[in-house]
Amino acid sequence: MEEVAEYIPALFGTVWAIIPPLVAICLALITKEVYSSLFVGIVLGGILYAGGSFTTFLDSVFKKGIVGQLSDSYNVGILVFLVILGTMVALMNKAGGSAAFGSWAKKHIKTKVGAQIATICLGILIFIDDYFNCLTVGSVMRPVTDKHKVSREKLAYLIDATAAPICIIAPISSWAAAVAGFVKGDENGFALFVRAIPYNFYALFTILFMFILVAGKIEFGSMKKCQELADLATGGDDKEDAKLKGSVFDLIFPIVVLIASCVVGMIYSGGFFTEGSGFIDSFANSDASVGLMLGSFAALVITIAVYSIRRVLSFRDCMSCIPEGFKAMVPAILILTLAWTLKGMTSSLGIDNFIQDVVGQDRAGALSKFLPAVIFVIAVFLAFSTGTSWGTFGILIPICIAVFPNVNEPLCIISISACMAGAVCGDHCSPISDTTIMASAGAQCEHVKHVSTQLPYALFVAAISFVSYIIAGFVGNAVVPLIAGAVLLAASLFVVKKITAKA
Repeated sequence: MEEVAEYIPALFGTVWAIIPPLVAICLALITKEVYSSLFVGIVLGGILYAGGSFTTFLDSVFKKGIVGQLSDSYNVGILVFLVILGTMVALMNKAGGSAAFGSWAKKHIKTKVGAQIATICLGILIFIDDYFNCLTVGSVMRPVTDKHKVSREKLAYLIDATAAPICIIAPISSWAAAVAGFVKGDENGFALFVRAIPYNFYALFTILFMFILVAGKIEFGSMKKCQELADLATGGDDKEDAKLKGSVFDLIFPIVVLIASCVVGMIYSGGFFTEGSGFIDSFANSDASVGLMLGSFAALVITIAVYSIRRVLSFRDCMSCIPEGFKAMVPAILILTLAWTLKGMTSSLGIDNFIQDVVGQDRAGALSKFLPAVIFVIAVFLAFSTGTSWGTFGILIPICIAVFPNVNEPLCIISISACMAGAVCGDHCSPISDTTIMASAGAQCEHVKHVSTQLPYALFVAAISFVSYIIAGFVGNAVVPLIAGAVLLAASLFVVKKITAKA
């Protein structure tokens, strides 16, 4: 039987591949409506892909697009994880754990600055996975930040800024495993990841930026307006606290079990129990979708059992939390599905090939010292357009290794780190990014508002990082650019504070 040749669109691998995501992003920022904007981007991608064929258009948008993404095993695992996490949040709320923690926090966290610092610290501690980070930090800290009149937009930013930036500098994380997997050949991908950590300026400066921002009480851009509105709002309501049987234990226990279960789930998916692999190797080979799904399910079962035994909630009440958790996650699931479809559309148009053609041309020569900064900008643009950090790693890391065959060369390590930092930055800014969507869901903040308010903050840190990569390209070490960037960051924020105080 003769094989049917694979269909390749006429515009494959051209600049047209980046048009659909850019249109979707611009529409979302202009119209403040994300669902229709994403769908318009998908339809536009289908038109470019089909080349005039109506049946090909329908297949690309629906069969290969929406249906294909929803039937992908990795994506299904993430959706199951989302629903289970939503259910656990509903359980903790109904059991009174969240309210009890809010009462405890009211006594121990007495200021707005304290609430924000606690949010950052919790985000730093949960470094296993960005999805897990976003939803867990949001569910735990939202009642606390609400009581101290921290805007939902600011909470969403703090969640987003301690998700991917933390995961990309944590050796034990799903992100470290992903990066290590993109390093082919005889090189040790995990060792390369660890060596690149000191050069990951965007992640490191984002953490520093948050602490200075919160401690210095600095707000600027549209975030400042949102915070001013939050200051005028009334605080949280504690009237129901006395009616609830739950305690702080009913919040802390499920979270601890969830973290432990997800760690076990991750190493299980990497062959720790079945193939006898070591802990580090198992993490490097783990499947985040499977690990998080199994871990969250185990945590859900244990939580329901403990709540039932302690008679905090009846079994019937626990079961009623399942549809509640699903309903709470419907907006995030819908946006994720559309975002995944749009990403698949850009891949079918050959955006990988287009970027490889652009970056792969050896134009370094005398300007090789500027290459890390150039790679950082390209990674930002690619991740922003596609909404995926991991996809950006997959495209650019092999190119960096091809340009610098000797991975021990400092410029190679700096360039690989610039790729990772730029990917995180672009992902951080993009409204079609999974992590950005999760941060909005975790903070229960309107998605487009989260994107528009955090964009100036992310670009501020990106500019400092860009300068640092220029310095790193010339000095060949991490110490000088880190010090220079930190000083420039603090000085710039001091100037911004002076300017906004006069406004």
